[in-house]
Amino acid sequence: MVVRVCERARASGARSVTVATDDARIRAAVEAAGFRAVMTRRGHASGTDRIAEAAARLRLKARDIVVNVQGDEPLIPPRLVAQVAAILAKRRDTSMSTACHRIHSKAAIDNPNVVKVLLDAKGHALYFSRSRIPFPRQAKGIWYRHAGIYGYRVGFLRRFATLEMPSMEKTEALEQLRALWHGYRISVVVRRAEIPPGVDTPRELEAVRRMLG
Repeated sequence: MVVRVCERARASGARSVTVATDDARIRAAVEAAGFRAVMTRRGHASGTDRIAEAAARLRLKARDIVVNVQGDEPLIPPRLVAQVAAILAKRRDTSMSTACHRIHSKAAIDNPNVVKVLLDAKGHALYFSRSRIPFPRQAKGIWYRHAGIYGYRVGFLRRFATLEMPSMEKTEALEQLRALWHGYRISVVVRRAEIPPGVDTPRELEAVRRMLG
């Protein structure tokens, strides 16, 4: 699965593709497929903290843009990876970027493994939650599914690793809430087509295998 993610990232036109991991088995699989891996320490609070360590080990410059495609996203569209990088390069007032698409399924809206994002008028993230937000108390709502992809400027990554982890990040188990809590903006690419699903459960793994097969 990680190798498939690498292949999708490479197809985006990225200047380089590197896997950050603390598992020698993952490194071996990645390197056997011809990709680069960097070993990071165990015990990181989030994937973003791990990416921050990897960026330091790779000696990336503060202005460089890194896109973190999570290892459980083997169907991520390469064009989306490029768009997440491009929107961050364009919007100098934001520190991170990510992506979403509109949800049309009630089952997905109610599924805590489907993370929802609420946007402002300029396409910045207001909040991320595993719950249904906004709650339809008086009218029908519009919901967006957040995809497991993030863009960062390396300078921000360095700061992120030093930021206090707020209670809402611990409650939701969503690392991007740390950035919002500390006042940093996150730009969101809204994709018209549905972003293919990631893999959070054994059932989803079998579904993705069928799609690939």
